Amino acid sequence: MLKVIQSPSKYIQGPGALSHIGRYTKMIAGHVFVIADNFVMSLIGDTVSNSLEEHEVTSHFEIFNGECSSSEIERLSAILVSNQCQAVIGLGGGKTLDTAKAIAYESKIPIIISPTLASTDAPTSALSVLYTELGKFDRYLRYPQNPDIVLMDTSIVAKAPVRLFVAGMGDALATYFEARANSSAHKPTMAGGATSTTALALAKLCYETLIAEGYKAKLAVEAGVSTLAVENIVEANTYLSGIGFESAGLAAAHAIHNGFTVLEECHHLYHGEKVAFGTLTQLILENSSSEELEAVLDFCVQVGLPVTLEQLGLRDSEKLHQKIMQVAIASCSEEETIHNMPFAVTPDQVYAAILATDRMGQDWLY
Repeated sequence: MLKVIQSPSKYIQGPGALSHIGRYTKMIAGHVFVIADNFVMSLIGDTVSNSLEEHEVTSHFEIFNGECSSSEIERLSAILVSNQCQAVIGLGGGKTLDTAKAIAYESKIPIIISPTLASTDAPTSALSVLYTELGKFDRYLRYPQNPDIVLMDTSIVAKAPVRLFVAGMGDALATYFEARANSSAHKPTMAGGATSTTALALAKLCYETLIAEGYKAKLAVEAGVSTLAVENIVEANTYLSGIGFESAGLAAAHAIHNGFTVLEECHHLYHGEKVAFGTLTQLILENSSSEELEAVLDFCVQVGLPVTLEQLGLRDSEKLHQKIMQVAIASCSEEETIHNMPFAVTPDQVYAAILATDRMGQDWLY
């Protein structure tokens, strides 16, 4: 199997980066389709518009309705075509960016991604996660290439809600452990090849950066400022995690996240919050060392990621065990990445690992 590494053509990060978006857009298009939700549009729409105008790039702005679904992709694609746009700019969070990638692919035009959050590793990837209109995981869309440009303005990211910043660390936390499992199993990655030593090294650097800088960065974001620790975590959450998951592989943690989306009680959670719990569950499945488990638990508690079912919104009830089995069954669906583990995984094993993780989290907290 060939080794494959894929990444954006250009990754730009730093305070005030968004004010330069017109200069970079001009390199690939003269008329662009810009999407963002209402909040993001009111927050940075003028900055983007002014920068595009400064560099003589014309544009059509459209509001994203909030869910990365097939119907929303179809709606926005039709508007893009009617306005004869030459490229797409996606502004905002993961679902907006995934939708922007989908509509750019539909029209076979370039895509520029500018996140306002460091809440997932979605920005750099050649992948969109689709959901139903009700927020349940639907399917993955895979593209032949990554975004043309990813632009991260850390002065904006630092002013985003702390919980979203921490959720990004939860998503990034899975990167190394899933890459390690996928590599050990010799399974193909999202990039369509074997895990390379480069991708595995980036995934490991992602984990090491989280452990070294995560808590300091969280405190800085609580103060609404961007420090060197924040810059390092934004890079880990976005670039290192993005290249790591795509070119080194996914395994159980994200599959377990997808399993939790079947429960309405968990719909209030951010992607990375569920992934963090999924990471702990994967480590239980692997029977990882106590030292490793304790390091990950300590990190989660320190930055504020969930380590118990109660923190996920699941209270003890007569139906709790039935609901956990629903999650376990969904996690082991035929096309799920849990089958990239270096051993066969069954719903019964996932069910047991989830309950063991919950008990371990309770013990660690109390």
